[in-house]
Amino acid sequence: MRLRATAERNTLPMPLPVVIHWFRRDLRLTDNPALHAAAAAAVQVVPVYALSSWRGQHGWTGPIRQQFLCGSLASLAANLQAMGSRLLVRTGSADEVLEKLVVETGAQAIFFNRDYDPYGRAMEKKIQSLCDRLGIECRSFQDRVMHEPDQILTGDGNPYRVYTPYSRNWLAQEKAQPLPTVKSLGPAAAENIASEALPTLNHWGLPAAPEGVPEAGERAARARMKQLIESDILFGYKEKRDLPEGVTTSHLGADLRFGLIGIRELIARCEKTAVGATETQRTSVQTYIKELAWREFYLAILWHFPEVFEHEFNPDWRGMSWPGSQEDFAAWCQGRTGFPIVDAGIRQLLATGFMHNRVRMIVAMFLTKDLHCDWRWGESFFMQHLVDGENASNNGGWQWSAGTGADAAPYFRIQNPWTQTKRYDPEGRYIKTWVPELKNTAASALLEAPKDGRPIASGYPLPMVEHSAERDRTMALFAQHKASRR
Repeated sequence: MRLRATAERNTLPMPLPVVIHWFRRDLRLTDNPALHAAAAAAVQVVPVYALSSWRGQHGWTGPIRQQFLCGSLASLAANLQAMGSRLLVRTGSADEVLEKLVVETGAQAIFFNRDYDPYGRAMEKKIQSLCDRLGIECRSFQDRVMHEPDQILTGDGNPYRVYTPYSRNWLAQEKAQPLPTVKSLGPAAAENIASEALPTLNHWGLPAAPEGVPEAGERAARARMKQLIESDILFGYKEKRDLPEGVTTSHLGADLRFGLIGIRELIARCEKTAVGATETQRTSVQTYIKELAWREFYLAILWHFPEVFEHEFNPDWRGMSWPGSQEDFAAWCQGRTGFPIVDAGIRQLLATGFMHNRVRMIVAMFLTKDLHCDWRWGESFFMQHLVDGENASNNGGWQWSAGTGADAAPYFRIQNPWTQTKRYDPEGRYIKTWVPELKNTAASALLEAPKDGRPIASGYPLPMVEHSAERDRTMALFAQHKASRR
């Protein structure tokens, strides 16, 4: 008898002998809705991860993030083995991998947590069709977000286009509590069910990643979450989050991106910490939670408006000219612009896969407003290097900086790298950490463009543009495009 495809039921009518859990962006055992439901529904759960098959180069990822993925899969495999299970790793399109595995194992259902970008959603439709054709259950679960895109809507039932009213609605909703750690998935898949070796960067033909990539895996992620909760980071977040030097933010972006921690547990632990705290501390915790709402806002934008990958979110700016040159873009990519705060951000990114969020805004706005380069160039560059590269947040951040996105800064609001340095890195500590040529330069020299036509320090380039002139050019470009649409 053909079984009806379902979603979001806590239990099946009767235990199933074998089900498949398809790991995606949920590489953990704790607070994992699909895995938790699979363990409760079946005698044996067969865990599988489908590796992508591209090689050499990819427009949306690179060695840093793929190295983090490799470490996360190795950690997951070890955790599964410790409970008597086994992670199966196979290369290919997920629907083809899963169909073969269903045939090999005789599985009666496929369990997975939902994705929200157009590519993940398209694959989910294929998996649903596969399950319908094979007559097995297809069970999908909410995991990556606290509230799904179609749950947070305006009073008219439309998607929000601006963050502030979205966040008010999001914050007002009841928050689900985390699920416990899965303790057993039943017996491991039989030895005749083949698995590839855990991947290394060689699987994609990628060069070695820099040494600064953070430790991957669920245990490392939980240690970072514990540091956030138990240190001064969370209680000092509102005051210090814009300061790029030191650990002033959570550094949990990659852990959320790969699902090494659950959003329900993270928010629950933050809220628990706020109980009994001072008013200032509670405000800081709330500020951090609002940043998590930003993440879900951008995922909702991508869900409702998937065209943002190709086009400006604000239709008024579609077709606008971005006359920046490839030569200027190359200098930006190397951290050789002559603007210390910009170069520090790029070099931190290249060395570690991380860039402080305030610096991301400065760097992105410099590329789009001072060098007039297409925001899509920077968007792809960030995705190739960020260990926490999340396509929805990255796209949203770049379009915000370019002045074309949801809740965008008006195009005429253009950050000055020199005044941003004066405000957020006045002693130059962040800059000197990442730009060694400037290590012995007086902090005052990092706060404004050199006036004598000489470099700030030997071996460091002169500023490649004059900010005020490029600001005027940006204003003219936007005005010209606006006039052309009348």
